[in-house]
Amino acid sequence: MPASDQPDDSALPDPDGRGLLLVANPKSGTSVVRADPLPEIRRRLPAARIVSLEGAPLDDIVADAMAGDDAPLALAVLGGDGSVSRAAHLARSHDLPLLVLPGGTFNHFARAAGLDTVEAALDAYAAGALRSVVVAEVTVDDDDPITVLNAVSLGAYPELLAEREKRTSLGKWWGGAVAAWRAIHGAHRITIVRDGRRARVWSVFAGIGRGDPRRIAMMRRENLDEAVLDVRVHHARGTRLRAVASLAFGRRTLALMRALRLMPPASDLERIVDTSIDLEVRPGDAPPVFAHDGELAEERADGFRMRIRAVPDGLRLWAPRIHPETDAAPGPLA
Repeated sequence: MPASDQPDDSALPDPDGRGLLLVANPKSGTSVVRADPLPEIRRRLPAARIVSLEGAPLDDIVADAMAGDDAPLALAVLGGDGSVSRAAHLARSHDLPLLVLPGGTFNHFARAAGLDTVEAALDAYAAGALRSVVVAEVTVDDDDPITVLNAVSLGAYPELLAEREKRTSLGKWWGGAVAAWRAIHGAHRITIVRDGRRARVWSVFAGIGRGDPRRIAMMRRENLDEAVLDVRVHHARGTRLRAVASLAFGRRTLALMRALRLMPPASDLERIVDTSIDLEVRPGDAPPVFAHDGELAEERADGFRMRIRAVPDGLRLWAPRIHPETDAAPGPLA
C-alpha cells in the first residue's frame, strides 16, 4: 500500500528502538570481511527486539510479531539485497516503516538510499529522517504482486544466477565465474511478446527510475523518487559472449568490456521508459526463471505473463535525502 510523506509520529518507535522489530540475516555478506555490526546496533538501539533469521523464515518472524500483544511499530532488517527486498514487501503488507541496515555483499538498494554503512543507517534513524520512496511491483500471471526495490530481469542474468546457485560450495565469486563461463557456451535466447510484437532476446532488465543510458544490466538504481521503469531489451542478434558481457554492472568491468569491444552494438538494444510494462514469456529451451533484486524465482515451463509497475510513495524508509549520482555522464547505450 502507498506510504505517506507525513507519518504519524505517535505511531513510530522510540529513538532507543522500543517498538522496533529488527531481523538479522547472519548468512548475508559472508564474502565480505567486516566487523560484526550487532554490538553497535544493540548499543544504539538497546530497546529494539532483535531476532535472527537462523531461527525461522522472515515471513514467519514478522507474522508472529504482528499477531502478538505488543506488535512492532516499525521493521528493521540487517542483511543483503534479497533480505532487504523481502523485508520491504512485508513492511508494505503491514503498513510499517522500514529501517535498512546494510549487511550484504553488494547492498545495492542501501547504497542508492545513502545508507552505505550501518552507522549511516542508525544516524538516519536517530535523526528521524523518514521519507517515502518509489518501489515497483512484479506480478506473474494471477499471483500476488511482489515488491521490488532495484530491478527485475529475464533471460541471461537469471540463467547465470541459477547456474551460480548450483555451485554455492564455491562461494559467490568463484561460483559466479564458473556460471559465467558456462553461460558463454550455453546461454539460451528467450521469446517475449509485448504489445502483440514477438521478439527473441538475450535479456530484459527493468530498473526503477531512469538509469545510466550506457548500461544494460542495472542492479542498482540511481534515485528513489522517480516513478518510472527504465527497461533495457537486448535483442538476440549477437553472440552468447556479448550476452554475458552485457551483464557487466560495475563501472570498471563495463569499461573493460567496452575496450575489448565485447558489448553489443546499439542496434541490438531497445530502451523503454514507462510507468509499467506487460510481457508474455513463451516456453522454450531456457529455464523458466526470472530474477528480482538478485533473488531467483522459478515459473511454469509452459510460459507465463509478467506485469511490472512503478509505485509512487510505495515504502516509508529511514534515509537521508540525497541527490542522484552525477559521476556517470550521459552517453549512448553502446
